[in-house]
Amino acid sequence: MPSWSDYSTGERIKILRGKQISQEQLAAMTDLAPATIQAAEQDRRLTLQTLMKISAALGADISVIEGQQPPRRAMDQDDRTMVRALSAAVHDTAAGILPEAAEPATLDDLQRATDRCWHLYWRGRYTEAGATVTPLLVAAAATLRDRPAGDQSPAWGAVSDAYRIAAYVANLVGVRDLAYAAIGHARNAAEKSDDGLRPALVDSGRAWVYLRDARLEDAVRLAEKAAMDIEPRFSRATPDELTVYGSHVNFAAVVASRKGDKARAADYLSQSNATGARMGAEHRAHGTLFGPVTATTQAVGINVAMGQTGKALTLIQSITEGEDGDTARLTEAARNRYAMDKAMAQADAKMWDASLTTLEDALRASPEWARHQTLPGVIAEKVGRQSNARLARVSKLIGVRTPVDSGFAAADRRTAL
Repeated sequence: MPSWSDYSTGERIKILRGKQISQEQLAAMTDLAPATIQAAEQDRRLTLQTLMKISAALGADISVIEGQQPPRRAMDQDDRTMVRALSAAVHDTAAGILPEAAEPATLDDLQRATDRCWHLYWRGRYTEAGATVTPLLVAAAATLRDRPAGDQSPAWGAVSDAYRIAAYVANLVGVRDLAYAAIGHARNAAEKSDDGLRPALVDSGRAWVYLRDARLEDAVRLAEKAAMDIEPRFSRATPDELTVYGSHVNFAAVVASRKGDKARAADYLSQSNATGARMGAEHRAHGTLFGPVTATTQAVGINVAMGQTGKALTLIQSITEGEDGDTARLTEAARNRYAMDKAMAQADAKMWDASLTTLEDALRASPEWARHQTLPGVIAEKVGRQSNARLARVSKLIGVRTPVDSGFAAADRRTAL
């Protein structure tokens, strides 16, 4: 398969345009004649002015169109447009630069908008979540600007939440530099919010960025710190506190398992299960959902990562699926993640057909979510070594030409979330 730099500039424009946008549509988006677009894709008469208009319309840097750097994996034109707008909002608001039309909002309105962003995020609609959090961040910053100096803590909390969502979206679509910037700004705002939980929530988010960046030692250290910072007294802990703590220790177990530290992972997994049992049901707080079902389904992936396939399959047998099953209580993204862990466990157990069935069902149910995940390719690679049944169809859903794309390596399996 050719590398990105092997294509001509015209070919790269055509690839970035994709099937979603016709030449005529791109011409309308750029105020250029269709003949100019056609000539550009044929590497004829491509002026700098034309290149800049096409770059803006496609949401792609000129360096990408020129072949100096490849496009982000799994990004289409909507993704690129979202990322550019989100990046501008993150960096501008952090510098105190707001649009002239920026209007403050009530704290209730900011909270409703924040809840909407989390809803989109946990449904796996990352492009829409990123597009929604962009104006939320501007509104939160405008609200902070207009509040009296002694009454800014709640606004700082709203700003921190918006930055944290921005970081999560950027991390999932692979824009790591933006994720680092946003999570750093979220931490600064959290410290000024007078909310004891927010700094730990942000630290857990940074640990996830570290994990995706294969910085496992840093991820373990920060995940453990975030969990310890908010460990509640169980006898008087509120559901919100248990939710946040449970999700934190669960994530600490995930990170430890990716590092191969079975003892540490088992310890945190035990605390996660105890917290879920104490809660008795799933509960949502501070943009996360946790409870006994979350603890059990997450334990499947943790055991898979540690090579304990038998334990993972035993847990799978205890989990019911369907509209009235255990998994119906999870967010859509959590259900999809569980499906990937289940498919991997089945592949590890050489249950090739069952693994492909689980994988294909999840890919068809949530194609947008799947675009930004590496684990489907890892599973297809593993199954592809043993079975060709239905593999071509599943590979097409993943978006690779063969059972395994060269980008899906062992490191992706350790860091995929």
